[in-house]
Amino acid sequence: MFTKILIANRGEIACRVAATARRLGIRTVAVYSEADAHARHVQACDEAVCIGPASPRESYLRADRILEVAKATGAQAVHPGYGFLSENEGFAQACTNAGIAFIGPPPSAIAAMGSKSAAKALMEKAGVPLVPGYHGDRQDSDFLLAQAQSIGFPVLIKASAGGGGKGMRIVRQANEFTPALASCQREAQASFGDQHVLIERYVTQPRHIEIQVFADAHGNVVHLGERDCSVQRRHQKVLEEAPAPGMSPELRAQMGAAAVAAAQSVGYVGAGTVEFICEQAGGAGLGGAGVSAFYFMEMNTRLQVEHPVTEMVSGFDLVEWQIRVAEGQPLPVKQEDITLSGHAIEARLYAEDPYAGFAPQTGPVQWWRPALALYDGVRIDDGIREGGEVTPHYDPMVAKLIVHGRDRADAIRRLMATLDDAPLLGLKHNARFLRDLVDHPRFRAGSMTTTLIDQWQADGDAILHAPVAADDAWLIAGALFGARQQGTTQLLRADSVSAWDLPLQQDTVKRTLRVSAASGGLYNVAMNPQAAPVAVKLLSEDATRGEARVELDGVQRRVRAVWLGDTLNLVIDAAVFTFAEVSAWPDAGNALDPSRALAPVAGTVTQVLVQAGDAVTEGQPLLAIEAMKMEMWLNAQAPGVIKAVYAKAGDQVQAKTLLIDIELNKED
Repeated sequence: MFTKILIANRGEIACRVAATARRLGIRTVAVYSEADAHARHVQACDEAVCIGPASPRESYLRADRILEVAKATGAQAVHPGYGFLSENEGFAQACTNAGIAFIGPPPSAIAAMGSKSAAKALMEKAGVPLVPGYHGDRQDSDFLLAQAQSIGFPVLIKASAGGGGKGMRIVRQANEFTPALASCQREAQASFGDQHVLIERYVTQPRHIEIQVFADAHGNVVHLGERDCSVQRRHQKVLEEAPAPGMSPELRAQMGAAAVAAAQSVGYVGAGTVEFICEQAGGAGLGGAGVSAFYFMEMNTRLQVEHPVTEMVSGFDLVEWQIRVAEGQPLPVKQEDITLSGHAIEARLYAEDPYAGFAPQTGPVQWWRPALALYDGVRIDDGIREGGEVTPHYDPMVAKLIVHGRDRADAIRRLMATLDDAPLLGLKHNARFLRDLVDHPRFRAGSMTTTLIDQWQADGDAILHAPVAADDAWLIAGALFGARQQGTTQLLRADSVSAWDLPLQQDTVKRTLRVSAASGGLYNVAMNPQAAPVAVKLLSEDATRGEARVELDGVQRRVRAVWLGDTLNLVIDAAVFTFAEVSAWPDAGNALDPSRALAPVAGTVTQVLVQAGDAVTEGQPLLAIEAMKMEMWLNAQAPGVIKAVYAKAGDQVQAKTLLIDIELNKED
């Protein structure tokens, strides 16, 4: 029986494991990098030890250092979470050799399923359908190109040791293959320490459906139904749900049986997920929610990010199962005892800007109070806290919002409300995009595919247009600024001045409002000094909850209104509109200057393709930056000649750092 476990991870999964351990009376040990010294998971555990610098290679991927800490603190077991060392058979074996239990499958099972190529070969022998492709060991680019040509474009290049959408590229024609392969290999090496890839035919209308399996050391194996993970951008999941829409009972039974057989074939123990790529029936329209065929994709030999939706529909704590199975206990139920009820959806809150190509974002967490959104059927797993910071060193996912409803429509409604009620302030994120996404006709119809968001991005679909503050938001902001100024500035008191002009800026929009104060919290606000005023009554403000109650057009409204210094954040339908007086707004003019190439995010420069004197064309790649495990390219915004390059490969840069000066071509 374990009395102390070490959690070899960070962020929300470390906090989530610690919560179950605490409920079971088990003490926990956190490990953390120098960048995570004040992170929430450090505070969530009973003990914590720093294991190295910010880079994962020097901290969270240091198996030797983690085992040293486990021994020094007396931890009897290690829970690896997901990512990092969770699917590393060498680490699992090292734990066993050190007499420390690894809360996961045996090393042999990780080895069998850890390589996508080896796993596909194993499944092929077992008769599980596979997507046509090359899964062998030869890795020279000319050979892999030949394999891709024989399979037929489009093809998918995929890191063999990968997961989480890292190290994946779609290639639609032969001349794109070699650079895509090189980029995929670099990302795979950076994320997993292994640049081995496989090539597969790319399914054009794919659904991603996975089966949760669980096995103990006594020969018992069960599955807990499926999860639909088809909502993805850049091969990374955005929304997950259980059960999958459009699944027939017959296909569900076939996939469940195949997943159990896969686990049994490698002597599996613990939590695992067998993932299938499925053909969407009925094409790409709103009516194509069914699944017509499935192919084995991979088995993840760990707990999945999306495991909470299975917990919500099953009522089981899968982390508790992991711990008890690792202690040698049998599974608590048989397959016939498992009953799934209702519908659950998980939304991943990413620190990214969905309206700027999903670029990762970093910065301070100035407001985050998820408890305000915790109603019945709502769960929020997070790894951040107010006063903390999101850095460029790790994955951009900062929290998961999970809801459970009586049916799918009920779950969608709850998720939209939860996104409204749990704002994250201080940096850009995808909450409004998530809200629009779950309300989109394609999602409501259950006909999303893994490629649809990327297609929307390529087509400039309206769902990827940043929301604009409506007139009502400006009027409410004017009243709130008026109240603050009236209360803090003697000059603007209602009894000393009848009206004043208030210059406000929201994003790039500037307006001068005319504000006048009356008694009883009433403010007359005009959209410009010449316009007719509108009466806005400020009824109350609650700074702790970040709420204001206002009356506009005879209707009282509760609005999320959070002051961060002199800046007002209004949260409307999960969108954050930030208002400041124009004089206090930072100058962002240089960000739009095509002669100055600025770093889009904080990260590491991985490649520089130009030098001083080079002529460049509009759209030409200039350099690559790696941040949050993703490689992003900075392209020329206009034709010209490189004047100076201020960065080289390996440099650490901050967001908006000037990297390249370009002398633009003169117009004729």
